[in-house]
Formats: sequence, structure tokens, C-alpha cells
Amino acid sequence: MPSHVIDMIMLKNNFGTEEMRNVWSDENRLQKHIEVEIALTQAEGELGVIPVEAAEEIVKQASQAHFDIEQLAANMAKLKHSLMPTINAIQEISGEHGEFVHYGATTQDIVDTGTILQLKEAHQIIQRDLLQVADALAVLAKEHKLTLIAGRSHGMQGLPTTFGFKMAVVLSEILRHIERLQQITERVFVGNISGGVGTYASFGEQGIAIEQRAMEILALQAPEICWHSSRDRLAEYASVLGLISGSLGKLANEFYNLMRTEIDEVEEPFSKGNVGSSTMPHKRNPAMFEGIASLTRPILQNVSLMQHSLIVEHERDAMSWRAEWIALPEITIYLSSQLASTIAALRGLVVKPQNMLKNLDKLGGLLLSEKIMFELSSQFGKQTAHHIIYEISMEALENDVPFKELLAKDKRITGTFSVEQLASIFDYASYTGLAPAKVEEVLAHYEQIKKEDR
Repeated sequence: MPSHVIDMIMLKNNFGTEEMRNVWSDENRLQKHIEVEIALTQAEGELGVIPVEAAEEIVKQASQAHFDIEQLAANMAKLKHSLMPTINAIQEISGEHGEFVHYGATTQDIVDTGTILQLKEAHQIIQRDLLQVADALAVLAKEHKLTLIAGRSHGMQGLPTTFGFKMAVVLSEILRHIERLQQITERVFVGNISGGVGTYASFGEQGIAIEQRAMEILALQAPEICWHSSRDRLAEYASVLGLISGSLGKLANEFYNLMRTEIDEVEEPFSKGNVGSSTMPHKRNPAMFEGIASLTRPILQNVSLMQHSLIVEHERDAMSWRAEWIALPEITIYLSSQLASTIAALRGLVVKPQNMLKNLDKLGGLLLSEKIMFELSSQFGKQTAHHIIYEISMEALENDVPFKELLAKDKRITGTFSVEQLASIFDYASYTGLAPAKVEEVLAHYEQIKKEDR
């Protein structure tokens, strides 16, 4: 009976996708181990390390066999070994030729290379979905390039910006993640078949050739040297996934805050029949945003676990190794949920430009205090202008008087600006700087990445 949120029937779809769960299933793990054993056997047969007829029979039988996972699990519990029952099962179906199964290899050769094959499958899903996140962000950035919104720093309104600029900032992050995934594939998707302590001693002089041919069959890179005790490849990949998760979690948390009743600038997709609260019928909770953001913490904890696995004793140990079996599936499965939910949220996001404008006016023009200060600095100098506008701003805030009204009464201001000039200054669209141009720059980068990756 499932007892983890990844597999629990009632919860699993909140924590991962079926597609990614299948990558890390018992069945696929076993299949990858068998594929590695087949590649090893085929390579050894071709190179004359084992009899050709033995290699052909083992490959034939292992390729078409249907193994009983429950029986293998029972044998694992009995033997206290995670791979030996699989080796025994392949040997049994191969008859007299079974003596040459797993010839010269060690367990970690098979399991590590199998894990890389699984991770390669996971990578295809992650890369595909990350591109779809980029697509959806690009649509929002382009559509809302000029949509005004309050830019906030330290949780407070600071200066006007555009919603498209906010989306372009995140899109730029996602594009860097796509590039990171592209850049690390040659380092990460590397198998390893080198024997007990990685010296190829059990293979004789053919060791390197066996490994290279087996990796060629498996469509993986061959290593320059054994990596049983070097876990940096998996740690690096996990670290990049942690960065991706951080970006998705940040975006979801931003939307969560922008959806607050008091802000109400965006809303997650809502369909008839959705229930926000079991007791408050009116609620439309940010459930999707919360779900996305909630998964970043467990992912980052698992990234840390992967990094702790960098410490390995001597040529191999199982202490750090087993931590990877826990962390890597969890990272990718949780991330699959984040990616799928983010795609859905972005495609169905309700953007509320009118509420954004209304919030811009909440401070009675204070959002343009910096602009007015710089306009005034030509008359008084920057520091003096800052002092004047600071004084008026504090009065506006403390006495709840509109900033515009106080400016219109201050002789220092009216002596510098005409009524028409002062009115023209209070145009939020005139003080978004180079935001629209930067959106276009990021969109151009997106088009380039999209062209290269597809």
C-alpha cells in the first residue's frame, strides 16, 4: 500500500505527474538494469571477451523475458542485495550460457548507468516542459509589455513598471535554465562499467573498449575514468533542477501575493465547480500557486542531500549512494508537478490591468516622487530636490493627504512648474524607463533559444 505522497492514490497528482513517476518506477528501473546488462554482454561478445554464442543467447533471453518484480523483491530481501536477484534471473533463463552474465562488472556499474538512463528520460520531460513555461511567459511578456503595474521593493510600492517587464525578468531566468540544461548534458549523461574499484582489472586489456562499446549501445558517453566515487555529475544536475524549482517557486509566490484580495492584480485559472474553502463559500484560493511554491523547499532539501553524497569513502560506499536513490526521483517528480502546474497557471492566468492602475493611484502620485525629484534637480540640485520631495512625501503619508495636492500648494514646486507641466509629470507610462525595450531584448533571446532547441 502506498505511504508516500508521490504514490498515494489521493495525493500523488498534487506532487508529481504520471509520466515522471513512470520514469522512476520499479518496472523502469529494472528495465534499465537489464538494458545495461544486455549492452555489457553484447559488447563483450563482439570483442571476444565471452563466447559469441553465449552473448547472443543472453541478449536474446534478457530482451524478451518478463521478470516477476514481486519475486525479485522477495529475493532481494533474502539476499540483502539490490541487483543479485536480477543477475540470477537472467542467468537462469539463459541456461548454460548464463555463466557469462554480468561478466567482470560490479553492481554499481549497472545501477549507476541505469540511473543515468532514467535521468536521461527525465531530462527530456523537464526540457520539454521548461520550454513550454518559456513559451507561456513570452506570450505574457509580449502582450503586457506596456501594461502598467506598481513595481515593489521591500514589499512596498516603489516605481511604476510594466507587467510584461515582470514576466520578462522571469523568462530571462528560465532561458538561462534551458541553457544550463543544454550545457551539462555531455558531462552528466555518462555511464560507467569499470569493475570492482574502477580499474577494469576483471576485463583484462579490453576493459576500456568494453565500456566504450556498451556506452555506444546505450547512447551514453563513456567516462575518462571511473566515477563510482565521484558523484559530481548527479549533484550538478540536481543543483540545476534546484535552480529551476527556485524560479518556479518564486513566480508562484509572486502570483500568490498579487492575487491577495487587497491587491487583486492577477488570478489563477478558475473553472466552475472549483471549491476554495470547505466552510467559506465565497473563497477562490490560490491553490495552484500554493502548490507550486510549496514544492521548492522539499526539492532544495533533496538537492542538499545530493550534494552531501559527494562525500564518498574510498573507492565506493553505499551510504552516500543510497541517498541518491531517495533524492533524485523526488526532485524530478516534484519538479514535474511544478512545471505542469506552472504551464497551466500561465496559460490561464487572469491579468487585471484596471486593478493594476487603481493600485498605482493608491499613493496619490507618490510613485512618481523620484521622477519629480529629478525634474526639480535642474532648479535646486539633486540633493536639495531630494530633501524637498522627501519633506512633501512624508507629510502626504503621515497626514493622508494626496501627494499631488501638496505639490500644487508648495511654492517651491509651483515656482518651477506650471500647472500643465505638473499635470504632465503625473503620467505613469512616462516613467517606466527602458522596460519595454528590455522586454523586447529578452523576447529576442527567447526566439533564439527556441530556434536552437527545437
